[in-house]
Amino acid sequence: MRAWVKSSAWITWNKLAAMKAIGSKRWAIAEGYIPPYSHGPGRQFASHETVCILNANHTAAEIDITIYYSNREPGGPYHLTVAARRTKHVRFNDLDDPEPIPKDVDFASVIESDVPIVVQHTRLDSRQAESALLSTIAYAASD
Repeated sequence: MRAWVKSSAWITWNKLAAMKAIGSKRWAIAEGYIPPYSHGPGRQFASHETVCILNANHTAAEIDITIYYSNREPGGPYHLTVAARRTKHVRFNDLDDPEPIPKDVDFASVIESDVPIVVQHTRLDSRQAESALLSTIAYAASD
């Protein structure tokens, strides 16, 4: 099997396997907030926070997310798996085990993985008809 890469060259999966892993095992998103309401119908217009995870490794990534609050002890960990050579976008709004993350409360998160990953943070704030979207790379701790 072959894969097309940016250099416009064909390489085999065996050569892909030799590529160095990218990312870090520990990431932090210092800013988090799920607005208490949304403007517009349906899930696509629901205000949300998302953690976007890239696992470019050849093994699945086992990930724990811990949520930090300003006025209580941390929540979690929330466990998820990102398959090898895949990406996963997880809405903080959807995390509910061990408990849902409350709306209208400031929070931060620490993402820990057993293999190097890349983490990005995205927010959709649709409290107004003119929705706002922001995205930023998370802080990567040196491993």
